[in-house]
Amino acid sequence: MDGWTLGLVANAVIATAYLAVAVLLGVNISRTRQWMTNPLAAGTFFLYLTCGGAHGIVGLQLASLSVSGAAVEGSRLLYGSWTMWGWDIVTAGVGVWYWTMRNRFPDLVSGTAVFEDLRQRQKRAVEINDNVVQGLARAKLSLDLHRDAEGREALQETIEASQRIVKELEATHPKEAGG
Repeated sequence: MDGWTLGLVANAVIATAYLAVAVLLGVNISRTRQWMTNPLAAGTFFLYLTCGGAHGIVGLQLASLSVSGAAVEGSRLLYGSWTMWGWDIVTAGVGVWYWTMRNRFPDLVSGTAVFEDLRQRQKRAVEINDNVVQGLARAKLSLDLHRDAEGREALQETIEASQRIVKELEATHPKEAGG
């Protein structure tokens, strides 16, 4: 098998793997309505889409090598070197390996794993608002109304809630929370 045929097959596999990942990401981003709220997921979708599309175009160009012309001759020369089709074969192998790993670890890629971090952050933001901001507001109101004991109690509860949240963050993300 010559180099351009190997390149054609490899680019077809790469395009299929990348575009399939893009479809999964796009479906999940749409289903969870996170196009605007999760730029990392949207960026990852566009990365896979454009890379898959580019390899698809290369595959189509290589498929047209049966036609003559200067572009065809250039492609023949380019894919005549093992470095070009060899790297494409490695990349195609990684794409196939990725899909086999998805089957071996379904819990990690059950469709929404990419989006769980955002959900956790949103949950944490709600918890901080509920426990800290509202506690401070309650303490301020109590102190403004000269209910000092109630204000101090609200401050103490807020401090304890803040410490609990920080400890939980340190336990799940030691470098982020601990500085």
